[in-house]
This record gives sequence, structure tokens and C-alpha cells, in this order.
Amino acid sequence: MPSIDLTGKAAVVTGSGRGLGLAYAHALAAHGASVVVNDIDEAVAEAAVKSITEAGGTAVAEVVPVGTTEAAERLVNRAVEEFGRLDILVTNAGILRDKVLWKMTDEDFDAVITTHLKGTFTCARAAAVRMREQGEGGTLILVGSPAGQRGNFGQTNYAAAKAGIAAFARTWSMELGRANITVNAIVPVAATAMTETIPAFAPYIEAMKNGEPLPDFLRKGEGFGTPEDCAALVPFLASEAARGVTGQAIGVGGDKVALWSHPHEIAAVYADGGWTPDTLADVWPTSVGAELQSVGIPAPKFPEA
Repeated sequence: MPSIDLTGKAAVVTGSGRGLGLAYAHALAAHGASVVVNDIDEAVAEAAVKSITEAGGTAVAEVVPVGTTEAAERLVNRAVEEFGRLDILVTNAGILRDKVLWKMTDEDFDAVITTHLKGTFTCARAAAVRMREQGEGGTLILVGSPAGQRGNFGQTNYAAAKAGIAAFARTWSMELGRANITVNAIVPVAATAMTETIPAFAPYIEAMKNGEPLPDFLRKGEGFGTPEDCAALVPFLASEAARGVTGQAIGVGGDKVALWSHPHEIAAVYADGGWTPDTLADVWPTSVGAELQSVGIPAPKFPEA
């Protein structure tokens, strides 16, 4: 495997003031890329830039909430103004507005869709325009979630957005392939402010903060670790070592990296001349309905006390 060297490349990482986004930005900078850090809080964004530059990297901050075309163009233009080009985009920015379907408001739905789904679209579109103009290829890394792969209770808006992001990766990998622009979705699992609120994980995350390592059953069995554990995948996908990898959904967390399958037919049955409700009812239990698919993110398998 060649050494991962991103020297001379410029990246935008949305939502990179803290957490997973900051880990992605640090990893890119550590491998030579110049990074535009993005957050809605100026103090958080500047602190992130300081942490990168103090570690020997190059970074600037652009404070803007993603979602609009104007925000996307600001981010791309900042990279071009500061570094002369754009080679890598990581669409990490996101918010949560969790509620069950019958309690979710239009505002709850629209806010999450705007940030995650429309924000990914507008930023990717602006980046693709610039990369195509440069004519040297590029990398789009779209941040998905297990919720988008399997659904999750109380996350109508978030799960729908993340499922759409996986579909973006498949579609754009075809559209941008001739321009040598790779597009992949990553599916990270890590100890963040969000997972810290899950009671089953809370004591392990608290112990981790106090310097204790996460146990193997989490790091390996659940693929659950720190944001930094997820970060290595980003510079890898941005490098020449992954130039042939596109249109994929790749899970990462703890000690685990995994490839998610695309949706595909798993069973079929046929009737000459077509179907009626009665003929469907007759064959369903012993044909396509014999083994229905599960939904939701499987509960962690904690060791017995």
C-alpha cells in the first residue's frame, strides 16, 4: 500500500468544528491536505483551526450553516481563494430533531432535511462544478448513518436524509465517473454527543473519558469507538490508493471497517398473466414472504453480568 500523501490538495469538511467532523479535518490535514473547517459557531470553528495548525496542519474557518446554494458556494470559493483549488469534499454537517412520526412537526422535518440532505446536495453540486472545471478529478465523501441503512425509531427525518445520502453516492458515482471524481458514503459509528445520550453506552463513554479503553466487545463486536477511529477512512478515500473505489457505502467504527450491500432483490415469485390479491395471499407465506427483512439498528450485544 502506498503512503497516503495529500500534499497540495485542498478539502472542505462541513460541520467540522467538533466531533467526527473535526476528526476528519485533522486526519486530512495530517496527511498534507489544506482544510476549510466549517461550523455555525465562530468560536468553535476558530478553535478547530487552531488545533489543526498547532498540530502542523493548514486550515482556515468558514462560518456558515450549510443547506443553501449560497452557503455551498461560499465554502467552495473559500477553498479556491485560500488554496487555489478544491479536491476533497466531506459532507458531515448535521443536526437532530428526534420525535416519533405523530409528534414530528414540519419544522422538525424541514430543518433536518435542509441540513443533511439539501446541504449534501448543494455542497456536492458546487464542488462537482469546481472539480470538473479543474479537470483533475476529485473526491466526494458523503457522511451517512446506520439509521439511513436500517431505519431508527424516532428518526423519520434523519433516517430519510441519510438513506437519501447513500442514494446520492450511488447516483453521483455514475454521473461523475468520467470526470474521475469518486463518490462514496461512509457510515460511521462513534462515541459522540449523540451516542452519549444512549443509556447502554453512557457508562462506557464516561469510562473512556476517564482514560479507560473501550472493551473489545464494543470496538470489534459493535464497531464502536472514538471519532478518531473513524477518521482514517477519509484520507484513504481521498487518496490515489482508493481511486477505483466509488459508489460504495462503507461502515467504520472502533476496530471495524465494513462494506454495506446495496439494496437488492432477495426473493421472487411469478404468475402467468399477473397477480390478483387472492393469488398473492395464497403464495405469499411460502415464497417472498417466507423470510421478511428486519428493521432498525440491532441492539448492542453487551456481555452478561
